[in-house]
Amino acid sequence: MTNAWPLIRLLPKETHFRFVNFAPIAAVFSAIAVIASLISVGVIGLNLGTDFKGGTLIEVVTPGAPPLGALRTELARMQVKDAQVQGFGTSNAALLRFEPNPAMDPAVAITQIRNDLTAKFPGIQFTRVEVVGAKFSGELVNKGVLALSIAILLMLLYIWFRFQLQFGLGAVIALFHDIILTMGVLSFFHIEFSMPSIAALLTIIGYSMNEKVISFDRLQENLRKYKRMPLRDVINLSENERLSRTLITGSTALLALSGMLFLGGPTVFPFVFAMVFGIFVGTYSSIYVALPVILLWGVNRSGEAEPIKPQGARP
Repeated sequence: MTNAWPLIRLLPKETHFRFVNFAPIAAVFSAIAVIASLISVGVIGLNLGTDFKGGTLIEVVTPGAPPLGALRTELARMQVKDAQVQGFGTSNAALLRFEPNPAMDPAVAITQIRNDLTAKFPGIQFTRVEVVGAKFSGELVNKGVLALSIAILLMLLYIWFRFQLQFGLGAVIALFHDIILTMGVLSFFHIEFSMPSIAALLTIIGYSMNEKVISFDRLQENLRKYKRMPLRDVINLSENERLSRTLITGSTALLALSGMLFLGGPTVFPFVFAMVFGIFVGTYSSIYVALPVILLWGVNRSGEAEPIKPQGARP
């Protein structure tokens, strides 16, 4: 075992997977997943946080472990709309979220809630109070969508400039695939969608695009070397050459996120969950969404250098 350490040496140095052969099956799977995600978002909807739908957020600290059940019961008794109570940060902190009462001034409602909770739970402290109005929430939604749109547009322009137009279109289609599936999973599991979720989507776009740029770069390099090799064979060769790098990068990112996913608490869980799912779907879409678009469109090999014929290549 000592001779095998580090464990990276156990990975095969050369693989010969026929990735393209599974592209039709992957296309059907992706289409079903995208449709299911759109239905989930349209029917179930996103579990919008206070950032997007407006409301009040109160952070409290109790002398001991926060009585989450009793806090929920007390807020329900006060007829607070859509009240959510969850642990936060330290072992004696909790977050209270609820929608505003349109018939009552927010300041008056917060004062009443603070007085009731102080009387019910002696020693409770209020460390943070935030009120998000409906207008501000709408602005956040618009800015979030604008940020995602600008990011995708800039990615398209960069890939078009760096490679070819079909490379850029394949990357953008794959990015939409990643975003739709991530939002579908968040909707299906009713995971809160807030501003950190927008940050997670932007991070997923960056990670996914990085995977695609590396894949495209290796593909373009091999297109120059093996000019007469069929495109599907060049794609298979390129993906096999970068497979070990993909496994190492993805595993490292997942290891870094796993601690926060299981130990970070409910506050960071939506962000980390979206990131973990995005790593999986971003790696998948690089192979089975972006590259099949290039395979269907074809590439322009004019002006390339004469090929270096590989051993065992098809005549």
